[in-house]
Amino acid sequence: MGEQFEIHPHPQPVAPAEREALLANPGFGRVFTDHMVTIKYAEGKGWYDARVEARAPIPMDPATAVLHYAQEIFEGLKAYRLADGGVGLFRIDANAARFQDSAVRMAMAPLPADLFIGAVRELVAIDGQWIPSLPEGSLYLRPFQFASEVFLGVRPAKEYLFGVIASPVGAYFSGGVKPVSIWVTRDYTRAAPGGTGAAKCGGNYATSLVAQAEAIEHGCDQVVFLDAVELKYIDELGGMNVFLVLDDGTLVTPPLTGTILPGITRDSLLTMAAAEGRPVQERLISLDEWREGARSGRIAESFACGTAAVLTPIGTVRSREEEFTIGDGQTGPVTAALRTALMDIQWGRTTDRHGWMTRLS
Repeated sequence: MGEQFEIHPHPQPVAPAEREALLANPGFGRVFTDHMVTIKYAEGKGWYDARVEARAPIPMDPATAVLHYAQEIFEGLKAYRLADGGVGLFRIDANAARFQDSAVRMAMAPLPADLFIGAVRELVAIDGQWIPSLPEGSLYLRPFQFASEVFLGVRPAKEYLFGVIASPVGAYFSGGVKPVSIWVTRDYTRAAPGGTGAAKCGGNYATSLVAQAEAIEHGCDQVVFLDAVELKYIDELGGMNVFLVLDDGTLVTPPLTGTILPGITRDSLLTMAAAEGRPVQERLISLDEWREGARSGRIAESFACGTAAVLTPIGTVRSREEEFTIGDGQTGPVTAALRTALMDIQWGRTTDRHGWMTRLS
């Protein structure tokens, strides 16, 4: 099918005054816009019935395949109110490509990139007034796809539903960016070689929740996973990639070997660092190296990164055996500079030298 979307405006959208009240303090992921986009897929027919319509519950038979066999993927990206008043999307082509890769890994029908981008464009066009004007405010967009065929049997589904919903969000950290404490879990792993670690599927996040609860029980904000084979090397957080900053300014991050999600923020930081002449290394990082490097000063900073929080400084790392502090436990200068530089591109406050922004208005 072409990029033709049927537009069915919400018959009773949220009133402007109520919308403004919601946008004054939207939090993260708890307020939603008036509309959604859906596209259907059937084997032998392809993608069809692309539409923009009022956001509403999705009817689902109890035997719908996703409920039993978990064929489901999603993405996360943002629409930004640019410094000149326009609206832009950050690296949507990368989201579209990763969405296809996730679909292939989960044995799902991949959505063409033009349909993915068109769906996001249509939703932002009709709900653009939901972008908050708050500092660091944006419209968080959640494309997703799941097996919608009604059947019981272990095989790839023959029918899928793709959708996009949107949620206005403020700053991820309401009190400002503060270093987080990290719990090293040795009881749970996130992904194994040959598994689904590189796919953005709900199951990866579901399996991280018990470890996240373990982290909270031990007074930490987030959990970091070690590799599933040797329980020795840093993998990633429950939903963010990990970086170290050496004392000479070098950025170090674990390599993409199939167990780690290829984060778009991660890739952007590596590209920015290389462009400014900062050394970068993609290599295995052991927990021992992290600990000894922090204690010797060789590792000056650590941070996690992702679409939602951008860059999050890591202050302390704790396990059952020990605890160590990164630098002085505060946000380091390299972390702060990278965060500012990336956000300046996303909000249109500086020249987009990498061609990452797609202007919508």
